[in-house]
Amino acid sequence: MTLPALFVPHGGGPCFFMDPAGGPPDPMWRPMQTYLAGLIDSLPERPRAILLVSGHWEERDLTVHAGDGQPLLFDYYGFPEHTYRLRWDAPGAPDVALRAKALLDAAGFPTGVERERGWDHGVFIPMKVAVPDADIPLVQLSLRADLDPAAHVAIGRALAPLRDEGVLIVGSGMSFHNLRARGPQVTPYADAWDDALVAAATDADPARRQARIIAWRALPYAEFAHPREEHLLPLMVALGAGAEGPAVCDYRDNVLGWAVSGFRFG
Repeated sequence: MTLPALFVPHGGGPCFFMDPAGGPPDPMWRPMQTYLAGLIDSLPERPRAILLVSGHWEERDLTVHAGDGQPLLFDYYGFPEHTYRLRWDAPGAPDVALRAKALLDAAGFPTGVERERGWDHGVFIPMKVAVPDADIPLVQLSLRADLDPAAHVAIGRALAPLRDEGVLIVGSGMSFHNLRARGPQVTPYADAWDDALVAAATDADPARRQARIIAWRALPYAEFAHPREEHLLPLMVALGAGAEGPAVCDYRDNVLGWAVSGFRFG
């Protein structure tokens, strides 16, 4: 069974866990929480592992985390004290990490290995919702710091064989990520950007789809939506990994005045 590749929004900081008593999040975040909570059940089979690319880890060269028992990296600021004591104790998957490295090396992407870095909130916040029992091993792969869109699509293509090996490839970011632009006055621009992004990312022709996403800056309000594109690059990895299959937008909602979307490829 071939698993799809996903691009998911990971919200804002610990947005789903702001209630110290474990109650539901702010109503604004509930549709995203519901979407994430249903991800695993929506798959054709339960993955044996997850390979996740987060918008919060960049390295000069691609780097894969091959450790186990890693801590969490609380890389958000100004939130309630209890959100710095969250736990998500999934195991790592060193075998999958080394398999990913081999695929990337063979495709011409020299890839380093490290075993100490904690999982950032682009990993543990959405995965704590999607896999609450922390019972699916996970590997994190960095972005490449040059943020080259064509390279990240190609990185996804190199990783595609993992989809036939029981590994779910997940890009974790946000389809709109301009933290200085919030509120209803932003909505018309965010909607226009998201409409264009969805049309490009779900183009029925795979080659044209890739070309349109690689040229993302040509879409309306692109640089307004992403003053810096690190939260969009995980979409490109997921798109590359599912390059030859169908593409759908399977989540869309509005948070902070932004249209925010999730995608499924393959």
